[in-house]
Amino acid sequence: MPQEPKITYLQSKPHYDLLDGLRGTAAITIVVFHFLEFVYPDYSQNFLGHGFLAVDFFFCLSGFVIGYAYDERITKIGPWQFFKARLIRLHPLVLLGSVLGLLGVWIDPFSDIGYDAGQLSLIFIFSVLLVPYPVMPDRGYGLFGLNTPSWSLFFEYVANIVYALWLYKISRQTLFLLWLAAMIWLGWVSYEAGTLIGGWDGKSAWDGAARIAYSFLAGLLVYRSNWLVKNKMGFVGLSILLLLAFIVPYFKWNWLVEVGIVVFYFPLLLTLGVGTKLSEGMRSLCVFFGKISYPLYMTHIPMIWIFGNYYNSHQVDTLRLTFIIILGTAFSLGLAYVIMRLFDTPVRKWLQLKQRRAVMSSSNIDKK
Repeated sequence: MPQEPKITYLQSKPHYDLLDGLRGTAAITIVVFHFLEFVYPDYSQNFLGHGFLAVDFFFCLSGFVIGYAYDERITKIGPWQFFKARLIRLHPLVLLGSVLGLLGVWIDPFSDIGYDAGQLSLIFIFSVLLVPYPVMPDRGYGLFGLNTPSWSLFFEYVANIVYALWLYKISRQTLFLLWLAAMIWLGWVSYEAGTLIGGWDGKSAWDGAARIAYSFLAGLLVYRSNWLVKNKMGFVGLSILLLLAFIVPYFKWNWLVEVGIVVFYFPLLLTLGVGTKLSEGMRSLCVFFGKISYPLYMTHIPMIWIFGNYYNSHQVDTLRLTFIIILGTAFSLGLAYVIMRLFDTPVRKWLQLKQRRAVMSSSNIDKK
């Protein structure tokens, strides 16, 4: 039986498994941080008070990975094929996260705010299409009330569009100037707000633009400059360094601390991650963390909202709270694994196969 010809320019380069592992570490941090947000509304009292900066680390990784995977082949495949590849990678979980978010609103027994079918239908449609729609008061008027983390996916899509239409072809000198401009913008946003946590809700949406602009460009610059720091820290050592960024105490000049972490520390961690060696014993863990990181990030928030409504309406002692957070995090990891195995991976494989066949069919027609 003849084999299907390979579409080589649609295949991905080998992954940096260690970077995938760090993405998993950041995703778990986000889950725990979201639990603790309800317990410690004052972030200065939260030992994981800078956990939200994990999103900026995601953005930095994204800039590096997109440059690594597509800089040399986007001219061959074109922007449209790039967009389709990114949609296949990202959008199935945007859809599933919206569905789970809708279910979370329906089944939450601790929420006293109701929505009629028409309102929820419209909110759901905007969520699936990844169009910001900040109308849910009990969700802090988030850009995506059903699944709050979708705000970062919205900006990720914007960055991908800008990359495919322009960034991939600019010189390193131009990229460096853009990086400097984005650094100034990020610093101004942090100074004005006193923090970099903005971007997820209607009031601070433009803060999210500054966060993706700087970190995505920083990751891209690290790749194109071939910056790496050879070291023997491995996955455990770099995970510890990453976690240190999230537990930095709050200072009077907190806005400057957060800017320093995003501007200098995260790109440095990226260069260390590229330059370190990953032991075979840790490779499997990093691959696993990498595979579940995106499902974990995109599916955990409905449970967080239910927990928050429960915590705000009940007296919860420390022992029970600790148990709930540990159990909830473990449940989120288990759910992410199931979703990865039964939904995310098979759906993406099916869509990728359809894409390859469409490209092959188009190529055959062109030859006739």
